[in-house]
Amino acid sequence: MTPNSVHDIRNLCLLGHAGSGKTTLLEALLAEAGAISSRGSVERGDTVSDHDPQEKAMGHSLSATLTHLEWAGHWINLLDTPGLPDLAGRALATLPAVETAAVVVNAAAGIESGARRMMAAASDKCRLIVVNKIDAATADCATLMDEMTRVFGRECLPINLPTPDGSQVVDCFFAPATNTPTAFSTPQAAHDAIIDQVVELDEALMARYLEQGESLDPEQLHAPFEQALREGHLVPVCFVSARSGAGVRELLDILGRLMPDPTEGNPPRFLKGEGSAAQAVEVRPESERHALAHVFQISNDPYRGKLALFRVHQGEITASSALFIGDGRKPFRPTHLLRLQGRNTMETPKAVPGDLCAVSRVDELYRDAVLHDSHDEDHFHLAPPDYPRPVFGLALLARKPADEHKLSEALARLTDEDPCLEVSYDTRGRQTVVRGLGEQHLKIVLDQLSTRWNLELDTATPAIPYRETISATAEARYRHKKQSGGAGQFGEVALRVEALARGSGLQLADEVKGGAIPTHFMPAVEKGVRQALAEGAIAGYPIQDLRVVVTDGKHHAVDSNEVSFVTAARHALIEAVTAARPQVLEPILDLTIKVADPHFGEVSAELAVRRGRVTSTDSPSSGWTLISAKVPMASMEGFETRLKAICAGESEFVVDAGGYEAAPAETQARLILAHGTHGATQ
Repeated sequence: MTPNSVHDIRNLCLLGHAGSGKTTLLEALLAEAGAISSRGSVERGDTVSDHDPQEKAMGHSLSATLTHLEWAGHWINLLDTPGLPDLAGRALATLPAVETAAVVVNAAAGIESGARRMMAAASDKCRLIVVNKIDAATADCATLMDEMTRVFGRECLPINLPTPDGSQVVDCFFAPATNTPTAFSTPQAAHDAIIDQVVELDEALMARYLEQGESLDPEQLHAPFEQALREGHLVPVCFVSARSGAGVRELLDILGRLMPDPTEGNPPRFLKGEGSAAQAVEVRPESERHALAHVFQISNDPYRGKLALFRVHQGEITASSALFIGDGRKPFRPTHLLRLQGRNTMETPKAVPGDLCAVSRVDELYRDAVLHDSHDEDHFHLAPPDYPRPVFGLALLARKPADEHKLSEALARLTDEDPCLEVSYDTRGRQTVVRGLGEQHLKIVLDQLSTRWNLELDTATPAIPYRETISATAEARYRHKKQSGGAGQFGEVALRVEALARGSGLQLADEVKGGAIPTHFMPAVEKGVRQALAEGAIAGYPIQDLRVVVTDGKHHAVDSNEVSFVTAARHALIEAVTAARPQVLEPILDLTIKVADPHFGEVSAELAVRRGRVTSTDSPSSGWTLISAKVPMASMEGFETRLKAICAGESEFVVDAGGYEAAPAETQARLILAHGTHGATQ
């Protein structure tokens, strides 16, 4: 069972906020197409996509699940993704695998933060909005349509319309001539709006449509329709009730007949080379070309081992293909090429361009690995989505010393699965620190460590990742000289430090003239500078947002060596920073909080107590306020619990890294004093 041609394939990911009904919608689509014999439910814990025990217990998807169905000659690959804001990274990781992002919106809840985030993240994809739960008692589809137009743009146009009671939907594209009453607008008006939007991109078609009054059938509109999707000029809106089945068959028709195949979507952003030297390369979904695939998800199953999901972008892959991983020289053969239906797997003879498949028990595979069968594709990589940065931290300590290695291995596997999970070792606190997108994210990780690896752990709040910077320009010169019989040590470095704008990072420059520092010693100078930047100058935190210019130096024909210049550069950098009005920076978080209007005042007061400042407010739907705020990370402990208490659980918030700002004077003084005291005891 495999698609015959790239033109038969449709690849979609279901995105949206938790509770919008993505998993239930997937069950309805699979059942309607006959891919499963009966529909499961989230409540019973028997859905195709939520098969993990942790998912069943929580009633939420925790990782993306690949499924497929056949409909009217089309092969449709569907990825059900997590909707919890803390698991946004796991949802975003599916975007490189698909042409179409289907954002599911809850008709009863309105436009939630998850829908906003995913619509923005998928802006370079063809997008489709699926309004679910149209038969809910509180659903107001007319108001919601107006709101979507305001928030997402006039490109959002209904391609079908719900009846007033939400019991069925009326087609507005293929057969708009009907007298069936609708909740708003009319099928003909909606049809004309879509036609007007599509023909704007084709002057000849527009002339025939406007000047000659010639009617256009769907086949004539196919090419400009796909162009409108690619360019974001059209975002079709479909209405459906996954529970009752209203609109499910119509949605399947839209997916098969109107959504792009792999030749019609925006091409993948493959690059060859590294850094600024990387060049864009063209990849075509043609069977005759070299095989090229991208691993977009890794899962580690205790029984099945590592399972890698990949998208074939070019060529064909069979069980006998010899595939290289990245720039590796040793090929492997995907002897068990798998097609997935949730947890169930079945072997398939080949994967054609545009197909989504999996391979198991290849330990060398990793997320974002590029697979290819020719060294012509060495150094290829696919530009990743713009992931949110992990900001919430938790320090972990194994209760049994013998479990330390097991913990390290488990965390390595989890970070391979989750692009927004970060693990580091805090040398100051001597603790392993895990960072994620929120408290719930970290709770899920702790539960996985306990259930999958049987680890017993103690947790603690990790140290705040403060940083240091400068606010002026300063120069310093340092000579390192040591003589103790025989060959000595000599190196002298002069440098200048200049303040950069916040978030600029580090710039290094070389203005040494006349060979004052021989070229072969400049790497040692850079090493010394980077050591000092990592150690900090006043409070022991890494230094950032500055330009370091090496201006002069001296060397000795006999005594100069690498160690001498590392030491000289390190001391020169610290002296220069100390003279450049240094300060301690604290990490700031960007919060987006949705609260009911009666709780707005108390939530705002809570933010003020935590040194937060509200930057803007919006009204996403009647009775709700969306608060955007900046809050220091040091003040965020317990905020999620406090927010739930204030709002009785009726709230949601999304957190992202918001850069660094100068810490309060008393905080800076405390950190500098603590560092000085610590240094004096060493």
